[in-house]
Amino acid sequence: MPLTLTQQDITKMKVDAIVNAANTELKMGGGVCGAIFRAAGAEKLQAACDRLAPIETGQAVVTPGFALPAQYVIHAAGPVYHNYTPQESEALLRAAYTNTLSAAAEKGCQSVAFPLISSGIYGYPKGEALKVAVSAIRDFLKEQEMEVYLTLFDKEVIALARNLFGELEHQDA
Repeated sequence: MPLTLTQQDITKMKVDAIVNAANTELKMGGGVCGAIFRAAGAEKLQAACDRLAPIETGQAVVTPGFALPAQYVIHAAGPVYHNYTPQESEALLRAAYTNTLSAAAEKGCQSVAFPLISSGIYGYPKGEALKVAVSAIRDFLKEQEMEVYLTLFDKEVIALARNLFGELEHQDA
C-alpha cells in the first residue's frame, strides 16, 4: 500500500489509528499532542495514558481514540534532538516509527496517520526528520500491507517533502 503525504488536520482523519508525537510521560502537551488530546477528550485520553506511562524514547503504546474518528491513538515518544548524538537521535526516531507501525499491525489497523515526529519543540531538523520518517515507513511497508499517511503541517515541510520525494503520492486537503 502507498505512503501518502498529506496536509490535513490529523484529528479529523478517518483512519484506523492516528499517531501522537508523545512525551515519555504521556502527558498532554502542546502542538499536535495537545490537539489530539483535546479532540479525543483530554480527560479520558489522559486517564488511559496514565495507565501506560512512562515509556522509553523510541517506544509506542496504544490507547482508544475516544471522540476521534480514529479507533486508536498510538503514542510514540520521539527523541529530543539535542539530548543525543545525531546517530542516536536517528536510531530512536526510526524506532518510534517502526514500533508505532508494529503496534498498529498488532491491533489489525489497515490505515495509520503520522505527524512528523520530533520535528516541533523536540528540535529534530525537519528535513532530516522527513528522511527518517519516509525511510522507516517504506522499510516497514516492504513487509506489511498498510495505508500510511504522513500528515505534514507547515508549508516549509510540505515544500521540502515535494522536493525530496516527488514520486510519493500527495493528497491535499
